[in-house]
Amino acid sequence: MWETKENKLYKKFKFADFTQAIQFINQVAELANLVNHHPSILNNYNVVEIWLCTHDENNQITAKDYELANMINEIK
Repeated sequence: MWETKENKLYKKFKFADFTQAIQFINQVAELANLVNHHPSILNNYNVVEIWLCTHDENNQITAKDYELANMINEIK
């Protein structure tokens, strides 16, 4: 479930290992490029944290963020 933290959408994902975490990040990158909306991503071994906000809208949460969050939720 995405939550609001510091005026951004935020979600933490945990994977079995580093390789799975990086594969997930690569899938997120493909989606982000597809919609031209790029999140902040932090990786620490098997944990990936993602923050979404719209930089050209004063770093506010917009429909673009919810759209990308929903797309990220669909990654298997």
